[in-house]
Amino acid sequence: MSLLDIRGLTMKFGGLVAVKDFTVSIDAHELVGLIGPNGAGKTTVFNLVTGMHAPVAGTIEFQGRRIQGMRPWRVYALGIARTFQNIRLFGMLSVLDNVRVADHHRGEAGLVHSILRSPKFRHEEKRTTDRALELLSILGLDQRRDELARNLPYGEQRRLEIARALVSDPKLLLLDEPAAGMNPSEVGQLMELILSIKERFNLTVFLIEHQMKVVMGVCERVVVMEFGEIICTGKPEQVQCDPKVVEAYLGVQAEESQQ
Repeated sequence: MSLLDIRGLTMKFGGLVAVKDFTVSIDAHELVGLIGPNGAGKTTVFNLVTGMHAPVAGTIEFQGRRIQGMRPWRVYALGIARTFQNIRLFGMLSVLDNVRVADHHRGEAGLVHSILRSPKFRHEEKRTTDRALELLSILGLDQRRDELARNLPYGEQRRLEIARALVSDPKLLLLDEPAAGMNPSEVGQLMELILSIKERFNLTVFLIEHQMKVVMGVCERVVVMEFGEIICTGKPEQVQCDPKVVEAYLGVQAEESQQ
């Protein structure tokens, strides 16, 4: 059984069909890329999977359970975490607190325990802090723990977003253009990081990315979209040579590289 099974997914905004009959299955521990031109509907697919939008048609099953139309917090609690194309950090909070705040959904100490600072509350706070520090160390951000998130360099803000997503111990991690705005050195480090955390946390990864170096370097399978529909699916080397993909996404750059 697939970890994530999407069938016939369709989304409309007014008269605009943003996603049409999108169908894909992703197995546990697989790393799948989702590519296509701007406006192809890639982020809309992520928004549908994470409950930010409810589809007008189709089904989304996660571990055999239908989740389409669920509230985002319920999808998150089931084990699906994500990052965003535009970084969404709490800029005025510290690096440590940005990760800690994402883990409080698992706390069992209620309002009274919090007000009284009971042993149960203190135990949960320590667990949350220890977990956040562990992830910051893994992501190379432990020396930045007390800095404001907004003061981090761009590449480190991206890593902080990933740390915040990992704190929920997800089974499926959705990465929306994690290499956006990075320089070549940061892109190389990001590729190593994605592969490392996939193995370390036994993750399944669904990745939107425009940088073909990342897609071809880390993805095991690639899904290509254009105008809301899938036009090609296959291994990176197969997709890269597909005429429809060359025309729709890679364009002149791909043609020149083959000359």
